Formats: sequence, C-alpha cells, structure tokens
Amino acid sequence: MAFFQSLGGSSRAGRVLGPALDKIIKNAAWRKHSNLVSACKAALDHLDGLSDSPDIADPSPLLGLPFAAADSLLQPLVIAIDSASPKVAEPALECSQKLFSHGLLRGEINLQTDADDAPRSAASRLLASVCSCGGIGDEAIELAMLRVLIAAVRSPAVLVRDECLAQIVRSCYNVYLGSQSGANQLCAKLVLAQMLVIICARVEADAMDVVRVRTVSIADMMDLSDRNLNDSTLVQAAQNFINEVMEGNEAEPLPSKSHKGEGLVPTVSSEGEGAVNGGVSGGLSKIREDGLFLFKNLCKLSMKFSTQENPEDPLLLRGKVLSLELLKLAIENAGPLWRTNERFLGAIKQYLCLSLLKNSALSVMSIFQLLCSIFMGLLSRFRSMLKEEVGIFFPMLVLRILENVLQPSFLQKMTVLNLLETICQDPQIMVDIFVNYDCDVNAPNIFERVVNGLLKTGLGVPPGSVTSLSPAQDSTLRVESVKCLAGIIKSMGAWMDQQLKIGVFAPQSLEKEHSAENLTALNGEEGTIVEYDLHSDANSELSDAATLEQRRAYKLEFQKGVSLFNRKPSKGIDFLIKTKKIGASPEEVASFLKITSGLNAAMIGDYLGEREEFPLKVMHAYVDSIDFEGMNFGEAIRFFLRGFRLPGEAQKIDRIMEKFAERYCKCNPSSFTSADTAYVLAYSVIMLNTDAHNNMVKDKMSKAEFIRNNRGIDDGKDLPEDYLSSLYDQIVKSEIKISVDSSAPQSKQTSSINKLLGLDSIFNLVNWKQAEEKALGANDLLIRHIQEQFKAKSGKSESMFYAVTDTAILRFMIEVCWAPMMAAFSVTLDQSDDKSATAQCLQGFRYAVHVTSVMHMQTQRDAFVTSVAKFTYLHCAADMKQKNVDAVKAIVSIAIEDGNYLQESWEHIFTCLSRFEHLHLLGEGAPPDASFFTAPLTESEERSQKTLAVTSMKRKGNALQNPAVMAVVRGGSYDSASVGIKASALVTPDQISSFISNLNLLDQIGSFELNHIFAHSQRLNGDAIVAFVRALCKVSMTELQSPTDPRVFSLTKIVEIAHYNMNRIRLVWSRIWNVLAEFFVSVGLSENLSVAIFVMDSLRQLAMKFLEREELANYNFQNEFLRPFVVVMQKSVSSEIRELIVRCVSQMVLGRVNHVKSGWKSVFTVFTIAAADERKSIVLLAFGTMEKIVRDYFPYITETETTTFTDCVKCLIAFTNSRFNSDASLNAIAFLRFCAVKLAEGGLVCYDKNSDGHLGNGDALDGNNLTEKDDHAFFWLPLLDGLSKLTSDPRPTIRKGALEVFFDILKDHGHLFSSHLWINIFKSAISPIFNNPRHMLVGQVSPVHNSQYMEDDSWKSETDTLAAKCLVDLFVKFFDVVRSQLANVIAIITSFLSSPYKQYANTGMAALLHLAASLGSKLSEAEWKDILVPLKESAASMLPVFSNIIKIMQNVEVPDRNQPYSDGEQYSDHEFINDDEEEANMETASYAIVRMKNHISVQLQIVQVVKKLYEVHRKYFSAAHVTILLEILSSIASHSSEVSNESAVQLKMQKACSLLEISDPPIVHFENESYQNLLKFLQTLLTEDEFVSHELRIESEVVSVCQKILQIYLNCAGHELTDQISNTSPALHWILPLGSAKREELAARASLAVLSLQVLSSLERDSFKRNLPCIFPLLVNLIRCEHSSSEVQHVLFDIFQSLVGPAIMNL
Repeated sequence: MAFFQSLGGSSRAGRVLGPALDKIIKNAAWRKHSNLVSACKAALDHLDGLSDSPDIADPSPLLGLPFAAADSLLQPLVIAIDSASPKVAEPALECSQKLFSHGLLRGEINLQTDADDAPRSAASRLLASVCSCGGIGDEAIELAMLRVLIAAVRSPAVLVRDECLAQIVRSCYNVYLGSQSGANQLCAKLVLAQMLVIICARVEADAMDVVRVRTVSIADMMDLSDRNLNDSTLVQAAQNFINEVMEGNEAEPLPSKSHKGEGLVPTVSSEGEGAVNGGVSGGLSKIREDGLFLFKNLCKLSMKFSTQENPEDPLLLRGKVLSLELLKLAIENAGPLWRTNERFLGAIKQYLCLSLLKNSALSVMSIFQLLCSIFMGLLSRFRSMLKEEVGIFFPMLVLRILENVLQPSFLQKMTVLNLLETICQDPQIMVDIFVNYDCDVNAPNIFERVVNGLLKTGLGVPPGSVTSLSPAQDSTLRVESVKCLAGIIKSMGAWMDQQLKIGVFAPQSLEKEHSAENLTALNGEEGTIVEYDLHSDANSELSDAATLEQRRAYKLEFQKGVSLFNRKPSKGIDFLIKTKKIGASPEEVASFLKITSGLNAAMIGDYLGEREEFPLKVMHAYVDSIDFEGMNFGEAIRFFLRGFRLPGEAQKIDRIMEKFAERYCKCNPSSFTSADTAYVLAYSVIMLNTDAHNNMVKDKMSKAEFIRNNRGIDDGKDLPEDYLSSLYDQIVKSEIKISVDSSAPQSKQTSSINKLLGLDSIFNLVNWKQAEEKALGANDLLIRHIQEQFKAKSGKSESMFYAVTDTAILRFMIEVCWAPMMAAFSVTLDQSDDKSATAQCLQGFRYAVHVTSVMHMQTQRDAFVTSVAKFTYLHCAADMKQKNVDAVKAIVSIAIEDGNYLQESWEHIFTCLSRFEHLHLLGEGAPPDASFFTAPLTESEERSQKTLAVTSMKRKGNALQNPAVMAVVRGGSYDSASVGIKASALVTPDQISSFISNLNLLDQIGSFELNHIFAHSQRLNGDAIVAFVRALCKVSMTELQSPTDPRVFSLTKIVEIAHYNMNRIRLVWSRIWNVLAEFFVSVGLSENLSVAIFVMDSLRQLAMKFLEREELANYNFQNEFLRPFVVVMQKSVSSEIRELIVRCVSQMVLGRVNHVKSGWKSVFTVFTIAAADERKSIVLLAFGTMEKIVRDYFPYITETETTTFTDCVKCLIAFTNSRFNSDASLNAIAFLRFCAVKLAEGGLVCYDKNSDGHLGNGDALDGNNLTEKDDHAFFWLPLLDGLSKLTSDPRPTIRKGALEVFFDILKDHGHLFSSHLWINIFKSAISPIFNNPRHMLVGQVSPVHNSQYMEDDSWKSETDTLAAKCLVDLFVKFFDVVRSQLANVIAIITSFLSSPYKQYANTGMAALLHLAASLGSKLSEAEWKDILVPLKESAASMLPVFSNIIKIMQNVEVPDRNQPYSDGEQYSDHEFINDDEEEANMETASYAIVRMKNHISVQLQIVQVVKKLYEVHRKYFSAAHVTILLEILSSIASHSSEVSNESAVQLKMQKACSLLEISDPPIVHFENESYQNLLKFLQTLLTEDEFVSHELRIESEVVSVCQKILQIYLNCAGHELTDQISNTSPALHWILPLGSAKREELAARASLAVLSLQVLSSLERDSFKRNLPCIFPLLVNLIRCEHSSSEVQHVLFDIFQSLVGPAIMNL
C-alpha cells in the first residue's frame, strides 16, 4: 500500500505520471516495447527524487519541475502513444489528458521549429503524438485523443499556437471523416465546435482564463445530411461525452511572468483591454493571432472542391459541410472585437466571403442551408461593416431563389423563406437594408425585390405555366411567403414601436447590439456620405427624414432615367440631364455610360452610334476616356467592346470603329502606318468574331482567308502574317463579348398578377425595376468580377453604412411594400381556406394597419382597413366562412389597439360592427328597428309581436320569414348602404340553411368585444375621439336614412360614447360635441318622424346628464350643448318635434335649474321660437314654463351672463306677440314689470363693475365706470330696451301697456340709477321710442304717403302724446340726475313741434310748456338757450314745406267748372275719358290744401308757444333769449307774407276748395296773426323793458314792422307808395272800386292796420317825428285808398290831428 502511495514521488506532476507509467509498464510487451519500459522505469526513478519547487527560474513544461527533467519525464508518454498499441497508448493518453486538465503542462505549444532547426519541446512532441494516434483506428483511442485535444485547448495554462492548433483541428477532422464509429464522429464534431467556442471567447477577452464558456449542444450542428443525427443513442452519447469533458476542473491560468515578459498570455487586466483597442490600429496578441489563424484555416477548408477525376467525393463534401458549420458557429460567437478590428473584418471579407462565393453555386442542400445561416449571422452582426458584400450575397443567395417562381428547388426556396422569416425577427435589419440599399443609387433594391419576390411566390404559379413544383409544394410556399410578408410588416411595426416607445420593447441585448452598430456607423468610420447633390456632413445624424427622402427620391428618379434609357436612349439621357442626375457635358454622359450598372448594352451601342451632334460628342468622349496604350490590337478591341454591344446598323458601326481606330493609333503611334489601317482591321476583326462564334454560319472563315482579306490594308502594304495569324487565333479561341455586368436583363412583373389584382397603376408608381443580379456559378471569372467590385467600392463614399432612428423612413418603406402586401394578403385570403394561411394574412393586415395608422399614411391605412372589412363578408352573410369570422375579430382588434390612429378608417369599422349587430339581432329573432319607426300596429302586426314569446329557435325560425332577413340572405356589395338591394332575387333553401349556420359562426364573437370598443373610447386621445365620433355619426346617418330598414344601433352607441367621454377636458369635449350637434340636428330634421323623436329624446338624455356638471361663469359649453334643440326648433316643419323639444327643454331646465348657466340662452331661444309657433298648445306650454322660470327661478337667470337676462326679456317680448291669447301677451308684459321689481329688490348675483357686458342693443356704456348703484346696469338695460321696442307694437293694448310699464319702471326705480346709467337708458331705451317716424320728412310730401300715414296716425297720436307727457314727467321728477339729458329731451319735444300735423304739434307745445313751467326756476341761462335754440330750428325747418306745396299746386290742373266737384251726375259721356286724370289732380290739390292748413296751424302754434314762454318766464330771459324769440316770430311773419304773396297758388286753392266744397286755407288769418303777435311782442318790449328795448333797438323794429303791415294793407287795397306811382305811371284820373273778395280781405286786414297805426301813435313825439319821413307816404296813401272799415279812417284821423299836424307845424 505504501508503494502505491509513493509512486511517482511527492510532486503534483509525479502523482499523475507515476500511476500512468506504472500502468504502461504493466501493459507493455517486454520484448516489443523494451525501450518504452526502460524509459518508464527511468522516469519513475527520476520522479522519486523530485518534488515541487516554486522557485524555478527557467519556464518548465511541467508545473514545479525543472525544465531538464520535464523532457525525460514526458518522453515515455510520447513513446507509448507512438507505439500504436492501444493497451499502451490508452494510459498515456489518459495521463496526458490529466496533465492538461490539471494545468500541470504549461506554456506555449507550437509544432514549428526554430530557425536553427532546434528540436521541438517535449510538450510539442507529446501533442504531436496525440494528434497522430488517431490513425490507429481504435475507437477508444479516438475518444481518448479527443479528450486530450479538448483538454489541451481548454487548459488556460497552455497556449496552443499556429500549426499545432491546425494539427489539432485536422486530427479532429480526420476522426469525423474517417472513424468507423458514428458516436466518435459526432464527438469529434462537438469537440471541434467546443474548441471554436473556447477560442472565440478567449479572442474576445484577450485572456486565457475566460470565466465561463458555454458547452456546445448537438443542436448547434445543423447538417441534416449527417445520418448519425438520426440515431438518438449516438446523439445522446456524443452530448454526454462533451458534457463530461467540459465538467472537469479548470487549471490555474499561466502567469505572464513564466514567459519572461513576452506577454504571450495577457490577463484580463487593462493590458487585455489595451490589446483589444490596440488591435484596431496595430498588431494582435498571440491569443488573437491564433484565433484569426484558426478562422482562416476553417475558411480554407471550406473552399476545397472535388477534382474532375472524383467529382462526387463524399469525404470532401462532409469536410466542407463541417467547415461551414464551424464557420457558422464562429460567426454566431463573434463579439464586438470582430466588428471593430480591421484584421478580423479583413479576414471575414477576404476568406469567409470568398468561401461563400465559391460555395454558392453548389446544389447540395446542406451547404446551401449553411450558407444561408452564415449569411444570416453576417447580416445580423456585421451588416454595417459588410455593406458591399451583403449587397452581393443577398441577391445571390436569397433573391435568385426567391424570384424563381416556376422552376425553383423546393427545399432551397423553403430555406430562403425561413431565412427571411429569421431576418424579420430583428426589426432593425429590414430598416437597415432599405436605408442602405433601396435608398442607395448604386445598390440593388433588396427590400423592394424581397417584397415583390414574396408576392410572386405568395400568388403561386400562374395558371397554365410549367413548373417543377407539386401542388402541395406550391401551396406550402405560398403560405410561407405570406408568413414572411406578415413578418416583414410586423418587424416594421416592432421597430416603429421601439423608436416611438409604443408597447413592448425589443430585448435589451438587441438594443445594445444595435446601439454599438449605430455608433460605429454614425462616427463615419468607413467613409463619408454619398454626394449625390445632398452635401450632408458625414458626422451628422442621418435619421433626418428630409435626407432620407432626398436619397430615396434621387434613386427612384435615377432608376426611372435608366429604365427610360433602356427603352429610348436619347430620351433617357435628356431626362437624366434635365433632372440633374448627370452632367450636361459629353464627358459626363460618357462616364455615366461606362460606370452605371443596369444599362442595356445594346442601347448603349445604339446611342453611341447616333449621328446627331450630341451623341456623336458623347461617343468621342467615351472612346477618348479609354487608354489603349501598350495593348495589342486584339486586346484593345476586346477591352473596348466589353462595355457595350455594337449596333446592327452599318453606319453606326462605322462611326464607332472609325473613332476607335483613331484613338488606338493615338495611344500607340508606332502600331500602324495610319488610322485607316486600324479602321479596316477593326472591321475585319468584328466580322471574324461574328463568323467564328455564330452558330448560324456554317462555313467558317479560315486563317488563310482572314490573312488574304487583310492584305494591303497598311497603306498598300501587308501586315505581318504572324501578327494576323496571332490575332486570328485570339479571336477564334475567345469570343469578343461584353462583360458580365454590361448586359442588364430587366425583371418584369407578371402582367397577369397585375390584371388579376387591378394593381397595374399601383405597381407603376411604386415598383421601378432594376436589373437582377444572379449568381451565374462559382467560376473564376465571376469570382474575380465580384472581388473587383468589392475592391472598387471599398473606401468610397458609397461604402458608408447608414443607421437611422427616425421613423419617417417607414413611410418610404410602406410606399414600396404596401401594394404587394395588399395583393398577397388579399388574394390569399380570398382564394385559400387554409387556417394557417388566412391567419397569417389577417396578422399581416393587422400589422399593416398598425404601421400605416401610426405613420399617418391615410391612403394605405384606409386600403388595408377596407380590405379587412370587405373580407368580413358581413354584407353577404350566406357566403361567410370561418376566415371571415376571423376577419371580424381582426377588425375588433384593430379598433381596440390602433384606435388612436384610425381617423377616417373608423367608418369601415363601424360599418362592420353595425352589420354584425344586425345579423346578431336577426339570429336572435328580435324584431327589426324599423318596426318601432312605423305607424301604430295593425292586427296582423300585433299577432306577429305576440309570437316573440316563444322559444329561441322558434323565434329564429319566425324571424327568418321577415322580409328584412330575406334581404340580408340575398346579400349585397360591401359599398352598398344596405344589403339586399336586389329585392326581386329569390332566396333558395340552401341559402337560408347556409345563412343560419353562419349566424352560429358569429356566436364566436360576443357582444362584450363589440361593447369594449365603445367603452374603450375613453382611452382615445383628443384627435382620435373626434374622428371616432365623426365616423360613428356618419354610419348612424346611413342606418337611419335607410328607406326600408332604418336602424338605431349606432345612434344608441353615440349616446353611450357621449356618456363615456363627457368627463373629458372642455376643449376636447367641445370638439366632440361640434360633431354630435351637427348629427343631432341633421337627424332631428329627418322626414321620418319616429326617428326624429327618438333622436331628440336621446339628445334630452345626454343633456340631462351634461347639466349635472357644474359650469363656471363666462363659459359657453352648455349653450353649445343645447344648440341642436334651437336649430331643430327653428327648422323643423313637424309640430310634434317642436312640441317635443319644448317639453324636453322644460323638463331639463326645471329639473337642473341650479346647474343651468350659459344654457339659459338656448332655453330662452327655444321658448322665443315657440312663442311664434302656429300651434296654440306649443305657445301655451312654453309660456307656462317661462312663467314658472320667472316667478320661481329668477335669481338663476341673473347670476349668469348679461345676455341671459337679455334673452329672457326677448323671450317675454316674443310672447307679447302671441295671437292666440291676449292674456298671455299682457302677462308677458306684467312679467317684465315683475323682473324690474326683482331687480330693484337687489340681493342678486351680478357682474364685476369692470367686467365686459353686452348691452341690449350692443352698445357699451360709453367707457364710463359705473358707480355702486349700477351693479344691475347690465340687467336693467336689456329689460328697458325690450319694453322700449314694444312701444312700437301695432296692437294698441300692447303698445299702451308696454309704454305704461316702461315709464312706471323708470319712475318707480329711477332713484336707483346713476347719471351714467340714465345716460345709457336715454340712449338705448328712451330715444328709440321717439325715433319712430311720426311725420314725413320736410320736403318729402306726397298724397300717397299722406293718406297712408293718416290712417296710422289715428292710433299713434294717442301713444305718442302719452309718451311725451310721461317723458316730461320723468325728466322733471329726476331732473337733478338727468339734467345732462335736457338737450335730448328738448330735441324729442321739438320733433313734435316740427311735425307737419297739428296733433303732434299740440303734443309738443303742451310738453314744452309743461317742462318750462315745471323747471323754469331751475334752468340756467344756458339751459334756456338749449330750449329756445331747438325751438327756433324746429320752426325754421318747417318753412320749406310751403315751397313743396307750391310745386305740387303748380303741377295740378284744377277743372274750370261752376258745379261742385262732387256733382258727377252732370258729366256727359264724352267727358268720362278725363275723369281719372281730373280725380288724381283733385286728390293732389286736396292733399296740398290739407298740408297748407296744417302748416299754417303749426306755425301759429309755435307763435303761441313763444308768446306763452315769454309771458310766463320773461323774468328769466336775457337779451339773447329775447333775440331768439324775436327771430322766431319775425321768421314766421315773413314766411306768412311769402305765403300770402303767392296769389296764383291761392287762386288755384280757392278754386279747388270751391269744387271740393271745403273752406279755403286761412292765409290772411295766418299773416294777420303772425304780424299781430310780432307787433304786440315788440310793443311789450318797447314799453315794459327799456334795457332790452334799447339794446335790441326795438323802436326801429317796431317802425319797420308797422311799415310792412301798412304796405300789406295798401297792397290789398290796390295802392302803392305815392312817389313810386309818380315816377313809373301817368297820373290816374279815377280809381276803380274794389271787388267783393278784396273788400272782404281788406276788412280782415283792417284790424292789423289799426293796430299798427295805434302802435305808431303810441310812440313818443320825438320818436314819431324822427320816423315820420318813412311813414308819411304810407299815411297819405291810406287817406287815398278805399276802406272796408271806418275804424282805420278814425285812427288815421287821430294820427294826423295829434301827431302829423303838430310835427308839420313845427317845421
């Protein structure tokens, strides 16, 4: 027992080596393995004397043992392994595995020797022997070897490098490929995979002691062709093997000092980080060098191809598959270092991409799958660094297969579809692909082609086409393609949600990965932004939507130009130049033709051969841009023709070859004697190329013929025969043809698809086609060409990879993909009943609606929603299937989840919900809504109603006999307003059965889901809920307007959602109600009375609930809410509706009176309209409510706006116009008085004094601040304004009542008003009462107007008289407050005086005198002047009336008859013709006479007013006042003389009066009275007021007036002044006596003459003597004239006797 314990010594290495060496000795054959036994014994002896020593200076392979001892101790293991004996080798391998596992073997292991051919180390030899033992063929040895190798690689104490690492990999490869055990093969594969994972982790960490390395799983290997994977026992054994190996304890990491500072194995300290970072710019650590070395070797292993001798080498194929599997694993485990380090990226580009290129043409399915997996890894992790490579591989691996619809490999296409499905799982990838390829003018439209390829696949093989697919395969591909399309739109939605923070985010790891990629790309690491007229900064954020739009638009327009060029080259060039895609110079166009991919080579040749000036210059520039220097002629012409195909026209070829020859000779001056030689030879070469390589040419040109044809072309000399022979051989051997990328076959969209879907126009807009890039095979030419593309693009601006975060890019993506997706989803959903396919289509529709809705793409969103709505088949339920029910579910899901973005699309959703509810009700046997909107039930209808009490099935059966149900069964189009339009179509029993079964299908969707949509409306944002309501109203309108089957489903939902959303903020609710109000008004005016009643009742319910909410002052929400009642009340022709509105409003206001604020306006407006209604019941009902409001709730009216009280007053006034009940009218006026009493009592809520209020007539309070008494000014004014307007009512009782109430209110409550309020009352209420026209304006008289006004005058005069009296009384009572309104009051009074009608003049005179009598003592001098001046102006304003009367009479012809005009019996028959004219003349004359009499009367009344004012108030008058009075009397007197002097008019009037048998106008009386009053006024002044008399020179005025009077008298007597007669006429010898008429007039004037003589005689003697010269001639003429009265002569006698005589005697 002691022997075994001490075996190997005390060292750690000895304890492992000792038992192993002992076992080797026991198992060895002494003769055969004598050396081995000796070495083992020596090693054991050596171990006995060794112990662990930590202070060993030289690095030793064995931990704790000297370097020299390590070689001798490991040598037995090498010999044992090399012995090829399993019994001996197995203990040695086990020992080696333990040494590596426990970290006893340490240091760097490399199989290469040093430069001086030094022998390899013991550890290297040991590992080399382990690698070579796999050839023994023993299964146990193979597993042991694998354990050693994985232990060596896994050990952190051993750095396996370079060739040693490669040798390990080859050994594992050999086991996998050559082992006879399937389990060992799988173990070898897993060991390789595990090694790769370990190395990748160390490379990323740049350290040996990686904390945790995951254990690989057999699931990581995807070689489906490996038969071993089919045996679960083998699979489990292999998995257990790798698990066991990886569960062992890891050794201590090798300290860096053991390598003497070489830094071979850096730790995970800052040194490691520095290595990682430093690797970008410089060299790599050994760990990373080894990882890169291994990656390159795996790539090389994957590029081994079979030879022609053994084209189907299975081992080579298995090795290639394994290499690709390992590369796939490497890419999947690649960390950030691979994406940042240039050498690792270079290895991927140089080796891995080359491997993908070379293997892409292989048809082996497992290889293709691995290529797709590797490409997926590159795409997900390295796309930002491999932009050009991805742009090549995507078309090569994916699009090539995807776009092959007719003859694809089913498995390859399924692989591609699965790849696309995997790509879609990362939302960022699709966005990056679109941004960097579809928006790059030099890149293929990958995203667009993917979508269109999926569309082609999803639509299946076109009918009649030959295909390699079976129907089942085609169906599978269609489902998978639709699934991919749904995945694409889903990924777009997920990316959008992630950017906009909507819903659930992507996993955190993906976010970090993308952020790292974005950071790399945005830092401008690989180039700058492409310069296509964008001029953006390379460091700027490229998510700007404007930049993306420019790039996308640039590419679309550029491709449009290319497409146009390929059809019409000249037009294409013109288009590109016009749109500034290329320059306008020939050189720039030539460059475009050379470098642009996608151009048709034949079209380039045609354009270059054109003879027009510009194409010719382009061709010259094109040729001149090519350098042929140093090329022989054959190479030159081949290089020249690689970019285009020569045109078929000889002249075009001639021009091109001529220029080519000239250019070639210029580049090679010594080649030919002249350019003609090159020109002829070029033609000859072209002919030879056609002859040699055209299958149609049977007799080929020989070399001799070619030489003979070209004799003498070199300026008459022959070219060297060897030269021509060599040229011939070149052409015949290798055809001259265009380069790989110069031919641009155009991909075409299948026209049948477009026609089938009606999407021709859509694809024309969104589907510009680009040349397809197809992998033509892994030949050297293609590979070289692609590598040239990589090199050409590397470092250019186009290599910049753009990362975006702006969701605006989705708009451009949607524009590309929405039409194909719509087509694929729609056709599949329509044609397929497969549950999986339809589910994918509906999911695609669902995500498409989500993306287009959030991105506000209205057209696309509506298209998708409409499609889903149509597929519900709710418009033709008899044809419904399960997929249509699923479509209904999708509609519900869309409504709930994307409601905030649906906008106008809500209409389609509500249409579906309406139809669903209709079908649901029909299925339950419920009666249609139309039955509630008809006349009272007939007996048959009553009986049908009774049948509703039976069981559900019986009800359903009876309901199906309903005509409405028959219409639904018949069905209709989706766009029809109602189903079943074709009423004449018959319904078959099969249709009914199908309909019943489909109704059962709809039971899958409960009413809860539908109701949830409306309840969910509370969560919608402001804009969304408005759109929601608008759409619901539109659908409801459609339901209600159905002529045969009106329904109220949507209407009830409107009421519901209004309840749900009533608590929203005011601004949002206001917008909602604007829509609802318009709807309620429209439906409330419906011709269907029952519908209108239902709507109004629904509106009442809403209003009752709305009025429960409190409203603050100065808001208008309630008024807006109740406005529909007002509008319907105004416009409805139905008395039932109007009565219902009145009842509803009454109920609302009486039930919620304490909450009504701004709603009062609508309430009073409704009642105001009702007051004028034609139905008595409506009027009385409204008035009854108004009565209760005013009596009981008056304070609620006045606590709100000013206009509320105004509206109340207007409403009461409207009731005064009621023609049904005069009591109601009078009661309304009484309520106005009641309102005044309530206001006067105070205690009401009122406005702030400085608040803005609206007056009754809209006027402000003149900007004056109100006093405390004016708190209720905003209430008083509307009340008084309303009463003021009532005073002009045509009904006497109303007019009189209103006037009395008006002035009573002012008298009773005027003491509450301030002066400012009085001012506004006078302005807005009192003045309008007297502004009504009481008389014709001066100068506008006519008989027609007069007759009409005289009729009205009879009832107005009484009111006006009362109003004037009340006004004066009011003014007198409150004179101290309203003193400032004196001018206004006088203006009103004088307007009466200036009236041409005496009754108004009498009123004005009485009012003025009353005012003066009451206030005379209180009036100041200025105020008296304010009274007298308007009086004077009023008198003066009446004087022009006479001029108008004269004009009237001048135009009147009075009949010359002796008989009275009324005696018409004496007229003869022949005079009847003139009767109408004479009657009109006499009517006019009569009018003029009446006007004259009134005029005279008014003037005399003014005279009396002046007289009385002076008599009563003379003590208050100053000289100025007297002057005004004197001017009034003088003007009237002068006017009377003017009237009297119109003798012709007087004669006409006298004649007319005689015919009319009426009295003449008192013209003489007018003149007498005027002068008499004037003279008496002057006499009074002269005798009683000496001061005024002297100041105003009254004496001269008296003499002057007397002269006028006496002259008038003399004129009437037929005498003029004596001196005038003597000068103008011969002396008269006799005087003729006066006629009777003159004698009467003279008698009438005698009293005035006597008065004037008496006044003259009363003058003082000096005064009389002073004025005698001017009056003496008049006195003399008075003696001479005839007198009708002796009184004149008596007075004249006294004058001569007492005054004239003495005066003469004293001369």
